[in-house]
Amino acid sequence: MSDQKKKEQQINIELDEKMAEGTYSNLAIINHSVSEFVVDFISMMPGAPKAKVKSRIILTPQHAKRLMKALSDNVSRFEKAHGAIKDYEQPPIPLNFGPTGEA
Repeated sequence: MSDQKKKEQQINIELDEKMAEGTYSNLAIINHSVSEFVVDFISMMPGAPKAKVKSRIILTPQHAKRLMKALSDNVSRFEKAHGAIKDYEQPPIPLNFGPTGEA
């Protein structure tokens, strides 16, 4: 591939300080409609009766599938380097999650 083509394909991604801090989440809830996937990232504290959605990401089905593949690839590489990730069974969490409807 020529240097010109490589330059055309590069994307300049900006990450400001606040976004670089990230947001902690220990629960994700995924809903979908025919046209999009909605992923809500939630932070739940033990014993707290309420949890807050910290971030919502809306994806096309195609991007959701790409994300799934990228996560799978990264988990595989992580486990090769650090060993298997233990998947602890947790009791189901009863959710009262705002108004219902399709996205």
